[in-house]
Amino acid sequence: MNGRHELKYYINNTEYAQLRTRLRAVAKLDKNTGETGCYTVRSLYFDNYADKIVIEKLAGLSRREKFRLRYYNKDTSYIRLEKKSKINSLCYKENTKLTAEHCAALLTKDYDCLKTIKTSLALEFYIKIRCQNLRPKNIVDYHREAYTYPAGNVRITLDSNIRTSNCVAGFLDPQLTTIPVTNQLILEIKYDGFLPGIIQDVLQIGWRSQTEFSKYVIARHV
Repeated sequence: MNGRHELKYYINNTEYAQLRTRLRAVAKLDKNTGETGCYTVRSLYFDNYADKIVIEKLAGLSRREKFRLRYYNKDTSYIRLEKKSKINSLCYKENTKLTAEHCAALLTKDYDCLKTIKTSLALEFYIKIRCQNLRPKNIVDYHREAYTYPAGNVRITLDSNIRTSNCVAGFLDPQLTTIPVTNQLILEIKYDGFLPGIIQDVLQIGWRSQTEFSKYVIARHV
């Protein structure tokens, strides 16, 4: 599993409009993008009673990890368990498929269902639920516009309309009421060994100030 670089920036509405125009000239829209030009993301984050994930993020620890469940465009037929880790300056992501039945079981604290999935990530998640007392904490919804560029395996996303709910039992409910977290727009850039010059020019990242923005952390402070 190779680590990837991940850069985040705040952008305003004018920059958003300019960036999407430039990106469409050089990069390809993500293959999962719908007719609207974007897709919706819903994630359910796990943390413990001491808010381990929040505290580690705010402290800027060089090694940290988090687990979440995620699906797209309100389609619960394909749900993923994801583990996202950060080691020094690189990010790592692992995932395995779950069913809606697995998710429903997890929401009722039937964590033994993870042992039936037979993947190393599901087993690791089960062990850390038991050892670290991880529990479902917050739902985060947002809209994402995504672009890819082959050189450097670049993926660029523009995230907006970030919303949240602490009604974790409603994770599978497409009609769940969520509340706004922030009116900020977030530019994220992920790449492998290098970021091509053409992408740097399009994004104009030389003068931008990076942020350590976390959708989960900010949702916990609403």
